[in-house]
Amino acid sequence: MSAPRTRAALAALALLAGCAGPRPAVPPDAKVTPPADWRTVPEHPGPGLAATWWDSFGDPDLTRIVTAALADNDDVRIAAARVEELMGQAAFARAQRLPELDGTVVYQRDRSINPARGLPQVENVTEPVLAFSFDADLFGRLRAADAAARATLLGSRAAQADVRLLVAATAARDWFTLRSLDARLATLRQTLDARDQTLRLVRRRVSVGYAAQLDLAQAEAEYRATEQQIPATELAIRRTEDALSILLGRNPGAIERGGPALEATPPPAPAALPSSLLRRRPDIVEAEERVVAADRALDASRAAFMPDLRLSGDWGHVTSTILDNHPVDVFTIGASILAPILDAGRLKAQQDAAAARRDQAAFAYRKAALEAFGQVEDALAATQRLHEQLASLQAQESALERTLQIASARYRSGYAPFLDQLDAQRNLLSVQLAIAQARADELNAYVTLFQALGGGWDKSLLEGEPPKASASRT
Repeated sequence: MSAPRTRAALAALALLAGCAGPRPAVPPDAKVTPPADWRTVPEHPGPGLAATWWDSFGDPDLTRIVTAALADNDDVRIAAARVEELMGQAAFARAQRLPELDGTVVYQRDRSINPARGLPQVENVTEPVLAFSFDADLFGRLRAADAAARATLLGSRAAQADVRLLVAATAARDWFTLRSLDARLATLRQTLDARDQTLRLVRRRVSVGYAAQLDLAQAEAEYRATEQQIPATELAIRRTEDALSILLGRNPGAIERGGPALEATPPPAPAALPSSLLRRRPDIVEAEERVVAADRALDASRAAFMPDLRLSGDWGHVTSTILDNHPVDVFTIGASILAPILDAGRLKAQQDAAAARRDQAAFAYRKAALEAFGQVEDALAATQRLHEQLASLQAQESALERTLQIASARYRSGYAPFLDQLDAQRNLLSVQLAIAQARADELNAYVTLFQALGGGWDKSLLEGEPPKASASRT
């Protein structure tokens, strides 16, 4: 190429590059700065969080429930299928950068008149052809699209891990809630039996003139007040069982209990720095990969301003009966350059839109990180405060049990009114029900903490083989 033509080509490239303008930078306000430490520090921190964090509660039934949920939950299957879909899309984007080779075979049979002899002749032509094409991708348009598809795939794997974490945490919370309701129902039935004995005692005392009708009416009212709570609790159990059954991928129905009571105990809170959260929370990593994908898509939109060089060629092997079946090789080789000249601002508009999408993804990443920091802070505080609340309730229960014993003895001896015993019974029941709820709340606070810390997941797991979608029921 002559010097004037070379200078003209370089000037054209500079003009096209200038049309794209400077690359838009990520907004500085989207930067994430983790806190140095948590406001609430565990008094006795435990080891790092394991991937099977539910085992740390020491409840075999919980392990059974969570394992079943991860195996058969439909949201888990949907997330796995989504990963497989994006694996296909990423493979397609990668294949766009590779040469394309197509093969065809043409067979043609013609019957005509030989002009030299004036006789009919038959010609059989066979032509296998190989066609080749390749986009040189001089300015990285396809390379950027491939990187964007790869980041989108990694984001979907992080989203799959987040779905699995959510399902495991929901199954654990539903299980603890169910066992808390079981404990509530057992307390109510036990209290109802005690109320029935008290009612019988008051009836005998009224019949012999040792108690007033008011005592009998109060005893019966207290019996009914306890009785009416049982159907509501049984309904709550039924609804929780149905919700947990659906989470397990089953029809609504009863949930098998392994033991008579809740066996789980709160494990020690794991130690983790806030900065580690950025790679241990799958939802944060998903948001990060969305930023990467949007940034690579921006690169692809900028590369669209530049010329596109495409190489092509074909080769054929022609065999004809007219040529006495002597084969003839034919081929063509060519190259084409396509460059935008006038597009009414379409490419610039696409670049601006791509930059705006990248900025949205960056701020979404910052939002996800800040929310994650807040969730861990709240969960750490909840584990401590709920433990303190449970200890206070248990101490109150002991005091109320002594109060009830004294009030009952004084009533039987005629030294105290029946109302003192009723108040003690009522207060004791209230505290016992509160303890059942507080135990579940404390355990659920640890579940929330483990979920907020990422559930033992790490960004390095993105490169591994993701769990596959399963269509079978176990």
